[in-house]
Amino acid sequence: MRILAAFAFSFSAAIFLTIYGGLDLFLLPLGAILILAAAAGWIALRRREGHVRLRTALILSGLAAGFLWTALYMAVFFQPARDLDGRTVRLTATVSDWPQEGAYGGCTVVVQAETESWVKLSAILYTDEQGAGLRPGDRVQTVARCTLGDRTFAGERITYYTAKGVFFRAQAYGRLDVQRPDHVPPQYYAAWAAKALREGIAAAFPEDAAGFVQALVTGNRSSLTDEFTTSLERTGLSHTVAVSGMHLAFLSSLLTALLGRGRRSTALLTILWVFLFCGIAGNTPSVLRAAVMVLMLQLAPLLDRERDGPTSLALALMLLLWLNPFSAAHIGLQLSFAAVAGILLVSDQVQDRLVKLFRLDKRPKNRREKCLRAAPYFAVSTLSATLGASLLTIPLVAVHFNMISLISPLSNLLTLWAIGFLFLGGLAAGALGAFLPGAAAVLAIPFTGLVYYLQWVIDLLSRPALAALPLDSVCYRAWVVLVYALLLVSVRVKGRRPLWMPAAAGAVTLVLAVALTRAAFYVGDMAVAVLDVGQGQSVLVRTGRYLTLVDCGGDSRDNPGDVAADYLQALGRSEVDMLVVSHYHADHANGVPQLLRRVRVGTICLPDVEEDSPLRAEIVAAAEERDIQVLFIREDLPLEMGSGKVLVLPPMSDAGTANELGLTVLATVGRNDVLITGDMEAEGERRLAESAALPDIEVLVAGHHGSDTSNTRELLEKVKPELALISVGLNNKYGHPGAGALDRLHEAGAEIYRTDLHGTIEVQLK
Repeated sequence: MRILAAFAFSFSAAIFLTIYGGLDLFLLPLGAILILAAAAGWIALRRREGHVRLRTALILSGLAAGFLWTALYMAVFFQPARDLDGRTVRLTATVSDWPQEGAYGGCTVVVQAETESWVKLSAILYTDEQGAGLRPGDRVQTVARCTLGDRTFAGERITYYTAKGVFFRAQAYGRLDVQRPDHVPPQYYAAWAAKALREGIAAAFPEDAAGFVQALVTGNRSSLTDEFTTSLERTGLSHTVAVSGMHLAFLSSLLTALLGRGRRSTALLTILWVFLFCGIAGNTPSVLRAAVMVLMLQLAPLLDRERDGPTSLALALMLLLWLNPFSAAHIGLQLSFAAVAGILLVSDQVQDRLVKLFRLDKRPKNRREKCLRAAPYFAVSTLSATLGASLLTIPLVAVHFNMISLISPLSNLLTLWAIGFLFLGGLAAGALGAFLPGAAAVLAIPFTGLVYYLQWVIDLLSRPALAALPLDSVCYRAWVVLVYALLLVSVRVKGRRPLWMPAAAGAVTLVLAVALTRAAFYVGDMAVAVLDVGQGQSVLVRTGRYLTLVDCGGDSRDNPGDVAADYLQALGRSEVDMLVVSHYHADHANGVPQLLRRVRVGTICLPDVEEDSPLRAEIVAAAEERDIQVLFIREDLPLEMGSGKVLVLPPMSDAGTANELGLTVLATVGRNDVLITGDMEAEGERRLAESAALPDIEVLVAGHHGSDTSNTRELLEKVKPELALISVGLNNKYGHPGAGALDRLHEAGAEIYRTDLHGTIEVQLK
C-alpha cells in the first residue's frame, strides 16, 4: 500500500505548489513535462530494481496528475465564479444549510447556486430578514450582486472562503422568492440531523453547559463566548471543538466495544456512522480527513489488505484536494494532517521510551495491578500523542496565529479523558433530547458535571502568563527554532540520551528569551507600543517601570483585550498600573472586559459622559466585580507614574460628538513626551492647543486613526512631533489614514509609522 502513498503524496504536493507558488499559468506545461519525464524515467530505469522504477514513475505521474487536475478544476469550477464577479444577476440557488445571523444584521446562508454553465457552485448569500426562515432544500431566487470569494469586499486577498469551497458571495437585493419542496432531498438530511442534535443538546443540558457540548459534538462553535474560545486557544485545546479524528475514534471505539472487533457488520455499521457524522459536523477538512482514515482502516481487512497509517493519510489528503484543490490553504486541513503525521512519525517511539522510563512495560501480575497501571498508562499515551501531534503543528500555528501553547501537554492530560466521556454522553443525550427532552435531561446530569470540570480546568490553565507564548518577540521566535534544532540533534546523535537534557536546555533558554524580551522593552526611561488591533486603538506607555494602557478596542481577529494581554504577558507582566479609556466607542473599548479578565489593573480612568452607554456600564460592572478603582475624569488629573508623569485631560467641551467628548493623555519622562488624543477632531484639537500647556513632543499617536478631520495644523504646529504613530486597520472602510492628514504630518516633519503596514509599533525613548 506504500506504493499508493507515493502517488497520493506527489499529487497533493503538486496542488500545494500551485496554491502557494502561484503556478496557475504554468499548470498545463508542467503537467505535460512531468508526463514526459515519467515516461522517460520508466524507460531509463528499466534495468534498475522494480520498486525504484515504479516509485519514480508514480512520483512523477502523481505530480503531473496534481497539476493537470488543478488546471481542469479551475477551468470547470472556478472560472464560472470569475465570470460572475462584479455582476448583478438573477440568482437561482438551493439552500444547503441553516441561515446564520449576520454580523451587521440580516442573515447569511450557504447555497448551491446555478451558473450559466452546468456547474452548481457553493456560495454565501447575504439577505435581510427574509432569509431567517430558510431551510435546507429550499429553492430561492433573487437579484444579487456577486463578488469572487478570493478577496474581501475591501479588496484584500484571502483564502478563507475558497479553501472551504465557497467561490463567490452574493448580496441579495429586493424580494426573495422561496419555493419549498414537499419532501427534504436526501442530500440535506445531515443538515436537518445536525440541527435536531443541537436542539436536543440545548434541551438536555443547562444553558451554561449546552454551548460547549454543542461545539464538542457537532463542531458548531457559535454559542461559545470569545473569552472561552481564547482560553481554548491558549491551552491548546481548540482541536476538541473542531470535530476530527479524536471524535471519530471515540465513535468507532464505542461501536467496536458494542458489536465486537473484526466483524464485517461492525465495519459496515462504522462506515455508515462515519458518513452520517461527517454531514452532521459540516464536512470540514479535519473530519473528512479522519473519516477517510477510519474508512481505510475498516476497509483494509474487508479487502484483505494490511492497515497502513501513512497510506491512509496520503489517500485522505489526495481525496480532499481532489474534491477542492483550494482547500490546501485551509489551516484546519493543514493542522489536521500535520498532527496525524507527527503522531505517526514519533508518538510510538516517545511512548516506548516513557513506558520503559516509568516501568510500565512489565506484564501486570493480577487485576489489581492492571487497574493501578491504567491511569499512568493513559497519561503516557496522552502525553505521547500530544507531543507527536505538536511536532509538526507548532510551526503551522506559529506562522498562522503567531502563538504557541506551552501548557497544551498538561491541558490535554487533564482533559482528554473527560472529553471522551462527554463527547459520547453529549451525543447520546442530544439524540435522545430530539425526541424525549425530559429523559435526555436526566441522562445529561452526570455529563453536566464533566462540562463544569472542563470549563474550570480550561479557564484555570489559560490564566498563567506563559500558558501560551506570543511570537512577536524575535527572542521567542529564536527560541522555537532552537528547540527544533535541539530535537534534531537529539535524534541524529547516536546512542541513548537522557530525556531531561533537551528538556532542561529548552526550559533554560525559554527563561533567557523571556528575560531578553523584557529587558528590550525596558531599555531607556520611556517606551511606547501601539498594538496592532486592526481598525482601533490600544497604546501601552511605560514611564520608568509603570505601565499605562490607553484604550483597548478594535476589529482584529483576536479580541483586542487578548492582544493587549498577550503583549503584556510576553513581557512577563500580568498587570498594568492604569487603564485610560478615551471614549466609549467599540474601536477604543470593546476589548476592555476581556483585558480585565486576563490581567490585573490598578486604576481605570473614564470620561464622565454617555451615562447610557452599554459599553460604559459593562466596563464599570467588570471593574466593580474585580474591586478596581474607577476614576471619572472631570478635570485635569496629574499623576506621578514612576520616574515620569501622566496627565489625563478631560473632554475639551461639554457638548458635541462622542469623539469630541474623549480623554487626552500626555505622558512625560524627562524631556520625552507622548501625546494621545483618542478620536479628537478639529474643534477639540483647537481648544486643546489653546488651553493646555503642551510641550514639544517626541511621539504623537495620530488622532482618530489618521483621519483628515483630525491632526490639524494648529495642533501639529503647537507640539511639533518627531514621530507620528497611526493605529489603523488594513483596507478599512473609512479610508484611514486620510491623504490630507498624512500631508500635514509630513509637513510638520514627523516620521510616520502605521500599524496596517508595520504591525505593532514599539518606540524606546532615552
